[in-house]
Amino acid sequence: MILDLLDEAVEAGARLAPACGVLDLSTRTIQRWRDQGGGEDRRQGPQSEPANKLSSKERCKILERVNSAPFRDLPPKQIVPRLADAGEYLASESTMYRLLREEGQLGHRAASRPPVPRPQEHVATRPCQVWSWDITYLKGPVRGSFYYLYMIVDVWSRKIVGWEVHSEELAEHAAELFRHSCAELDLDPKGIVLHADNGGPMKGSTMLATLHRLGVVASFSRPRVSDDNPFSEALFRTMKYRPNYPSRPFGSMEEATDWVVGFVTYYNTEHRHSAIRFVTPDERHFGHEEAILSQRQCVYERARQQHPQRWTGATRNWTPVGAVYLNPETRGLEPCGD
Repeated sequence: MILDLLDEAVEAGARLAPACGVLDLSTRTIQRWRDQGGGEDRRQGPQSEPANKLSSKERCKILERVNSAPFRDLPPKQIVPRLADAGEYLASESTMYRLLREEGQLGHRAASRPPVPRPQEHVATRPCQVWSWDITYLKGPVRGSFYYLYMIVDVWSRKIVGWEVHSEELAEHAAELFRHSCAELDLDPKGIVLHADNGGPMKGSTMLATLHRLGVVASFSRPRVSDDNPFSEALFRTMKYRPNYPSRPFGSMEEATDWVVGFVTYYNTEHRHSAIRFVTPDERHFGHEEAILSQRQCVYERARQQHPQRWTGATRNWTPVGAVYLNPETRGLEPCGD
């Protein structure tokens, strides 16, 4: 059964070593089983329990002590020396950490302030369902002065659907950009999810009022958690690491705008995005990706037929990426990076 599962994973595009790692097996073990023609799992495992294993009574005593009033707000590295100062030794720090991890108590063990819950998960299965937007700084001609690039990206296709450069951060600019972006795409904004971080322009009264009036679903990151807005962050990183991104500050807002025009054109029409099987955002947005990826699949199949000895498993996975998740619940999903 294990060999069949691994074969199925490899045929679907997985690499053998990571697939074996999921099952806590080495590739050498799998090779040995194949050489033996399958058969029984002959791994023996430990024959006896470790002599120094904690008894259930000792485990209960440690848990009771670390969860008592003096220690329930402290990590083991703080608990162990305090117990030593009191003339008491229960276990080492590593043992306490392992025991708390096994019991699911490495987080908040006391009635302290709970963590801020993750934002609601949103799923995009086609263009213009979920958008993400943010503002980044562009250095101006005077030290300490900046221009502000407002940019909206479609989460499903990664297409930049709207952008503007301004000399200040204002919710009014953001609201106007959103309206213009919908108008240019001839799009009814009702029902669109618009995600942003917790900056002032994102939660300004003008912006929120506009979204409410248009029927847009507003989504926000947790305070001071940049990973909750990964699509915009990845886009800005790609932009600022372009070889032609100016090393000097922009001389004027017109110069900054001209550069962004060129970048947006490149990004939407030429940049092959790693998270969508290396098609361009425009190709995915306008429905051309299936034909492109199908052609790539044919190329790889022909290559394998010409040189079968060079292929140990399935060819590269060129199937289109399906749904894209914003702030997903814990599961194995496609990455958002470029």
